[in-house]
Amino acid sequence: MKNVEENELLQGDIRKNLLRISIPTMLGFVLQAVYDIVDMIWVGRISASAVAGVTIFSTVFWLVEVLNEIIGSSSVSLITQSYGKKDMERTQVVVEQTLAFKALVAIVAAIIMSIILQPLLGFFTTDAEVLKSALDYGYIRIFFLPIMFSSYSVNTALRCLGDTKTPMKIMVVSAILNIVLDPVFMFDIIPGTNIPGFGMGVFGAALATVISVVVAFLIGFYILLKGNEKLKISFKGLFKLDWEIDRKLLTIGLPSGVEVLMRNLSGIAILKFVSSYGTNTVAATGIGTRLFGFAFMPIIGIVMGASTIVGQALGAEYLERATDTAKFAAVVNVIMMSVLTIISMIFPDKIMKIFIEDPEVIKIGIPMIRLLIPSLILAGWAMGLGSVFTGSGYNTPFLVSSIVSRWVVQMPILFLATKIFKLPVIFVWLSFFAAEIAEIIIVLYHYNKGVWKINRV
Repeated sequence: MKNVEENELLQGDIRKNLLRISIPTMLGFVLQAVYDIVDMIWVGRISASAVAGVTIFSTVFWLVEVLNEIIGSSSVSLITQSYGKKDMERTQVVVEQTLAFKALVAIVAAIIMSIILQPLLGFFTTDAEVLKSALDYGYIRIFFLPIMFSSYSVNTALRCLGDTKTPMKIMVVSAILNIVLDPVFMFDIIPGTNIPGFGMGVFGAALATVISVVVAFLIGFYILLKGNEKLKISFKGLFKLDWEIDRKLLTIGLPSGVEVLMRNLSGIAILKFVSSYGTNTVAATGIGTRLFGFAFMPIIGIVMGASTIVGQALGAEYLERATDTAKFAAVVNVIMMSVLTIISMIFPDKIMKIFIEDPEVIKIGIPMIRLLIPSLILAGWAMGLGSVFTGSGYNTPFLVSSIVSRWVVQMPILFLATKIFKLPVIFVWLSFFAAEIAEIIIVLYHYNKGVWKINRV
């Protein structure tokens, strides 16, 4: 068995190692975001109501992301630190427990979500067409939630071991499948051809996505079961619950989970404020949200790569290497987001036209893009430095930053702008920028405070 000193991520040039592990991860996450982007592009060809319906469901649906985040963020620190110590037995058990426990949690979440979905959607709209689109898109996504969670877990496990190329390849296959199936399932005649489709509308978009997710899971799961020189899981181990590890999966990631919950609840509140401006604004917001999420994926890729190295470095007690990795990750994120900002400033109308032809929606969306995308520069810096929190298992700073930035800063601005002063919708977009400024201040404070340097799982 290799010793710690032979771990390839803990040796050599930090910048090369980070880019080597992060670029495939980044591409994988970008391709993951392609699912939703492609859906929205095709849904935009149906109607603004369809876009609004998918937007509302997606906002509500990602409430369950809190559960994925709790267990997912815990698994990153547990797997990387165990692997950094070269405790392969514990590494295997953590991976098995992550898969088993997260699937169990997803089943419970899916049952609850299916029961409350319709009344929850009714909170945002009374438009029958919008509501129908949301339900058509939503129920099948909920049904396959356990598979979605499991697919995330498989890819996370592989990345934590330093294998970022395999998840990327899986996502390439899955994304291509989604792109091909979307128009086939959605339209009576595939746009631009004379080939007949199934004409399922927004349900077809959701069906294409879940099929792609299922394929991604099956490929990744087979690879983990087959095993390699780094890790092989046992099928029997998936049917055992280890409370010591399961407790850590819940507690270590709880701040991250609550952070995602706070962020998603703020997304729901924002959508409620936005809905007062009408269906076209909701549609524009949905497009903007997908774009923001898509643009955010390179940041996530870099952060995941950095967190893997940081976690392994902390497990091996290489503190300086962990620090340098996080700083370089922040710099890379700022550079990438600056490039995206320039593009969004120059071509906002062309970006909107990719998704929808409605001139009113495009008009609303142009200033939104010009204000939302630049805020990612601040987010990239904060998230890059924040990789030390994920790697160490000290996730409290993200919780504090989310609560303060979204609920102490952004929500009051939105309330004043929409309810008190009845200001134009551009003030909604400005609130995002204010939130990101608050977030980076808090992350910098906790980074410099240094609790993450001594925290271990």
